[in-house]
Amino acid sequence: MTRAVAPTRWLFSPAVDVSVFAGSALGAALVVLLARASGLTGDTPLWAWLVFVLGIDVAHVWATLYRAYFDRAELARRPLLYAAAPLLAFGLSVSAHAVSPAFFWRCLAYVAVWHFIRQQVGWMTLYGRREGVDDVTLRLDRLAMWAVTLGPVVWWHARLPRPFWWFREHDFVGGLPRVVGDVALALHAAALVAWVGRAAVRRVKGAPLPVARAVLLAATWVTWFGGVVLAQDDFTFTVMNVTLHGVPYLALLWRYARGRQAERGYGAVGALVRFGLPAFIGALLLLAFAEEFLWDTLVWHERPQVFGEGGLDLGPAALSLVVPLLSLPQTTHYVLDGFVWRTRDDPSLAPRLGWA
Repeated sequence: MTRAVAPTRWLFSPAVDVSVFAGSALGAALVVLLARASGLTGDTPLWAWLVFVLGIDVAHVWATLYRAYFDRAELARRPLLYAAAPLLAFGLSVSAHAVSPAFFWRCLAYVAVWHFIRQQVGWMTLYGRREGVDDVTLRLDRLAMWAVTLGPVVWWHARLPRPFWWFREHDFVGGLPRVVGDVALALHAAALVAWVGRAAVRRVKGAPLPVARAVLLAATWVTWFGGVVLAQDDFTFTVMNVTLHGVPYLALLWRYARGRQAERGYGAVGALVRFGLPAFIGALLLLAFAEEFLWDTLVWHERPQVFGEGGLDLGPAALSLVVPLLSLPQTTHYVLDGFVWRTRDDPSLAPRLGWA
């Protein structure tokens, strides 16, 4: 007789899940509240940029290397995907930048928004499937997650300009009527009420409380509503925006890297995993620092206290190639993230994540 595997409510464990999701949201909110109490509002200060942008946002992009390019067997398994992703991203980026730098940053901003929202929807889908919920509940889970992320973004578009932007000034398209934003928030509230109602009905029928999914949904609501609708400065938006997005992804990559290293899948690079989390994160921070050094010395020239006073003043023609090239880790990450976490396409993925 074959025993069925009992569903679980958690992706990793109760402690890890609560830490990376609820901990990220509450930690970001606490940083914002303490900074506001200390008078640190307005533009993102250097220390916050180092911690949240370089240390979390840029570093988590480079973590994709552990899923793909550090692994020769994985590269050999899907060579077309891993070759085409950066080539396609670079080609589209050069084309967009050739139209105008503003058009490039606008395109990149909307791709990033889509990526950020899809990641949260993906987490919620994984939770539902791990718990074994029915199709109606799974669809409502996704709807609620779309509501708590897209609703504030639509409201943001109806209130432009705001004291902050996604990447660069005027990267979002303005002109949306304010009433559209109000309707978006009303629909977002209705979706949350429906989700709570569905959970209550299922509980009455004997289903367990959706603790893990509720933690994820609440954490997402705190960071998106607080970081977009309530935020009044770039500092608040930056801290709330990147923390919940980057920290859980780093946890996912750390879990995957340990599973892959147990199979001896990385070769010499496996030392970064064998030496533990500090080496794993340390390599990502070095890559993130190198990337930002190039951005600052070739493009922005904004942080001489970190990267030095030198730098090159490139002309428009050179920038039309340099900017897409420097953004390549980010754009490649956006493309690959839609493919590399599909367990149905990779039977070895779930065991490496400890989900088998």
